[in-house]
Amino acid sequence: MADLRNYQARVAAGSRADAAIDEGLRAYMLKVYNLMALGLAITGLAALGTMMLATTNDPSAAVATLGNGKMLTSLGVALYGSPLKWVVMLAPLGMVFFLSARVHTLSVSAAQTSFWIFAGLMGLSLSSIFLVYTAQSITQTFFITAAAFGSLSLFGYTTKRDLTGWGTFLFMGVIGLIIAMVVNIFLASPALQFAISAIGVLVFAGLTAYDTQKIKEMYFEGDEVLVAGRKAIMGALTLYLDFINLFTFLLSFLGNRE
Repeated sequence: MADLRNYQARVAAGSRADAAIDEGLRAYMLKVYNLMALGLAITGLAALGTMMLATTNDPSAAVATLGNGKMLTSLGVALYGSPLKWVVMLAPLGMVFFLSARVHTLSVSAAQTSFWIFAGLMGLSLSSIFLVYTAQSITQTFFITAAAFGSLSLFGYTTKRDLTGWGTFLFMGVIGLIIAMVVNIFLASPALQFAISAIGVLVFAGLTAYDTQKIKEMYFEGDEVLVAGRKAIMGALTLYLDFINLFTFLLSFLGNRE
């Protein structure tokens, strides 16, 4: 009888520990998703605000007119038609490298601020999509991306299958995409661009599930507040990048051009 009571006590203690871990994991993942969502909101507002300042419907205020009829202000010409465009394009990449390299030495507030700055720079860089694609197709693609991302991330969070083996294959896919994109800058091949977009969707769909499981496994109940905060920010950055890349490849694949 005593052994039975001891066994029941151990089971009850284990159940309470599992419940505490589950509650902590849910809070941790919720923080990751909230940070990612706020980053996406900042990016969207920055992109929309930049486009409103860079374009005009008033011919007297236009400095240049594009082939599709879009009229640019002096800011638009500087952002999209001068060497400054390379700074705008590469600035988010620089912030990613900075945040990835320094996150372990930054305070949570500093790391979070860096993430917001990065999200804003990404919005500045992505604002050019409004010159290429219709607003309707951008909106539709965003919601398609959100639905696909949610489903894939849920799969990565709930599956019992170990997705670690996907990592090397997906990393090679990303490298291949980068090489193909650089080559297509010179070739300007529509067929190659179509293939890049299709493969890009598949690669970042896989990365969404893979990274979600990886972020989940990074959780440790005994982490200090500082460590847990840094992990949440890096997790949010990782999923944010998956979402943005999935969105841009889907837009290239499905979007209607102006």
